[in-house]
Amino acid sequence: MEDTYKHKGLRKQLVAEIKSKGIKDERVIEAIGKIPRHFFFDGIFDVHAYEDKAFPIAAGQTISQPYTVAFQTELLQIENGHRILEIGTGSGYQAAVLMELGADVYTIEYQKALYQKAIRFIPSLGYQPHMYHGDGSKGLARFAPYDGIIVTAGAPAVPDVLIQQLKVGGRLVIPVGDDKKQSMVLIRKISEQEVVKKDYNHFSFVPLLGKHGWSVK
Repeated sequence: MEDTYKHKGLRKQLVAEIKSKGIKDERVIEAIGKIPRHFFFDGIFDVHAYEDKAFPIAAGQTISQPYTVAFQTELLQIENGHRILEIGTGSGYQAAVLMELGADVYTIEYQKALYQKAIRFIPSLGYQPHMYHGDGSKGLARFAPYDGIIVTAGAPAVPDVLIQQLKVGGRLVIPVGDDKKQSMVLIRKISEQEVVKKDYNHFSFVPLLGKHGWSVK
């Protein structure tokens, strides 16, 4: 894998594009600008790596649009050392962005083929998240509570179990809607009994699968 001057130039253009769309957190922008996104694509498709679009990967899943990755990450307000749960490892690109921000990342993937690829591939790039295969719609209770939880697939509703796994003061970012279009929901846990919710519209993710997601066909 090679990160050429051409790739770096395209990445610089991508950074400018996501900034023009409203991303303001300089640490998030720096992470997007640092990570060679084309490493997460099969070689013949790497021409698409720096387009601000989602792109299909294996098992009917996608690598998220860079703007969406940046938007979700910005909402988390990650600080160095935060324990973050990512639900939906996918290609591993989002996990890499989280780790560039200094997060201690726990990531869980429903699709076994993607998990098996990620567990070999992501460490080869120098990232060492804690990776698991299973039903992420139930969270990962054994390592809770988390400073932040990010869900990278569209859910029919916010699973209460995820809120329970947040620290007080923690943030949950999750797309909620039908299996085609969702609102991005930010939930801040004020106390064990109180949360504050804010919606952001017009996102589209693949469906969240599992007990608290969409049924598996």
